Amino acid sequence: MLRIVLISLCCLSGALFSQDMERVRVSPDGTHFVLEKSGKAFVPVGFNYDRDDKGRLIEDYWESEWSKVEKDFRAMKELGASVVRVHIQFAKFMEAPGRANAKSLERLGALLLLAEQTRLYLDLTGLGCYHKKDVPEWYAQMDESERWKAQASFWNAVATTCAKSPAIFCYDLMNEPVSLGKPREAGDWLAPPMGDESFVQFISLEPRGRSRAQIALAWVKALAAAIRTTDNGHPITVGLLPGTVDRGDAWSGFDLKVLANELDFVSVHIYPEKGRVGDAVKILSKFSIGKPIVIEETFPLRCSIVELEEFIDLSRDVAAGWIGFFWGKTPNDLRGSKAAGDILELAWLELFQRKLREKK
Repeated sequence: MLRIVLISLCCLSGALFSQDMERVRVSPDGTHFVLEKSGKAFVPVGFNYDRDDKGRLIEDYWESEWSKVEKDFRAMKELGASVVRVHIQFAKFMEAPGRANAKSLERLGALLLLAEQTRLYLDLTGLGCYHKKDVPEWYAQMDESERWKAQASFWNAVATTCAKSPAIFCYDLMNEPVSLGKPREAGDWLAPPMGDESFVQFISLEPRGRSRAQIALAWVKALAAAIRTTDNGHPITVGLLPGTVDRGDAWSGFDLKVLANELDFVSVHIYPEKGRVGDAVKILSKFSIGKPIVIEETFPLRCSIVELEEFIDLSRDVAAGWIGFFWGKTPNDLRGSKAAGDILELAWLELFQRKLREKK
């Protein structure tokens, strides 16, 4: 019954979706992105809108503080973004293994309309378990087969909601998944947190005679199929850890040579290290498989702002897009602050705007 209701809502809301906002597609030569009707080149530049300045995830405030979301989207557009990466949490969208949360899907529909109004494309990253306390016990204790089915139900419900909207840039299956090469304890799906947030998840807990690449391939196929049953147009990717100079994409078990036919483009997260910008560029080059590459996360976290600019400049021959971070404060909000985080964020936003001006 819920699925029927969701489809009906999507058909109804489809009439509200913008008719003049073009969808984004991979270019025919597979090197970059284009707008579907006009064929104009599209460069995904923008921000991860993964939290606000108080550390809250979007689902923590998008019901009671929708005006804040609207304000932040307008601010990101004014800064020059074309893409906003939104991270949505599994627990907020799934009430049970095969039952989606209609209220969350309705709010996602409102986000799509806001994206269209502001002419911002969404990199919709799913299956987040960033706050471990929010992860339901029934989900944590599932075995691999059950978990993959629940994840497929998540993506089917989300894609059903989003299929008609031109504002979707892509579906990112999961942030920084890892395919295991050795067993882990039952229920131990999350890597150690960074602060209060668990950004890395394991897609399997035991190899059972499979290679890491085989596990990753089967997982991507299962989730992509769940999306394609309802949305056969919007691109699919997965946000990959960068690995090392020697190991590159295969470091996480996601071997792009194996996955090449399953992903529409490559997304990688690279934070250059101080004094090692050249290594970051070498790592990036290992993700080249004849498809567009988007640097889906970057920031002067481990290097100076000067070195980050150098990395962006050197990556232009390989990358087709760059996405940093925005946490709800504009440059005007940040100027004058002595907080280390604010100073770092201001430096990034000023760099972002400067690089956009150089393109014009």
